[in-house]
Amino acid sequence: MTETIKQNSRNYIPAAGHDWLLPLYDPLQRLLGSESDHRELLNQAGLEPGHRVLEIGCGTGSLAILIKRLYPEAKVVGLDPDPKALTRARLKAQREAVSVEFDCGFSHELPYSNGSFDRVFSSFMFHHLNLEEKKQTLLEAQRVLAPDGSLHLLDFGGANTRPEGLIAWLLHRTERLQDNVGDRIPILIREAGFADTWEVAHRVTIFGRITRYGASTQPGAA
Repeated sequence: MTETIKQNSRNYIPAAGHDWLLPLYDPLQRLLGSESDHRELLNQAGLEPGHRVLEIGCGTGSLAILIKRLYPEAKVVGLDPDPKALTRARLKAQREAVSVEFDCGFSHELPYSNGSFDRVFSSFMFHHLNLEEKKQTLLEAQRVLAPDGSLHLLDFGGANTRPEGLIAWLLHRTERLQDNVGDRIPILIREAGFADTWEVAHRVTIFGRITRYGASTQPGAA
């Protein structure tokens, strides 16, 4: 079973499922081939110099730091409820000499004003959320995006998949993964008010099928 931790009367699942597994999180991400997926996610996002970028559920900061390395003129913010993961993220950013703002908070209650960002990213976080948290997270992402902004999401699931594989066995959270399979994520994104929602690509791993998604705040914005 995964571990649920309470912070300020709110529950969250740690980045690695359990606090004691956190040191293994980055090696697990490398085993999963996450950097390659992250680069593909960035390619589809069409980032430009000066863009304001938010990663929700940033964990130990790998994607946020990669964004800043590749797009040094972008303003990059990472948000996560896990203070231990954020400590690692800040240390990694310091080692790589990149400036990333890491904030402690929840994706379904974003502490940012309307239209604050040009791009919102989510990587391997969505499966940690229950259905209501998923819906509220997407509404919040839509709220903080600029009128010509876009959402870019990477997670387990996708069309013609089922909540199975090693990740489901590790998490014992098949009800949360169930919301990720078939066309559920594109439907939830559209219900949150996004336009031009698309499912980009699949990659099969021992942990399950990984899928990339994208969505615009208005038709033709991305």
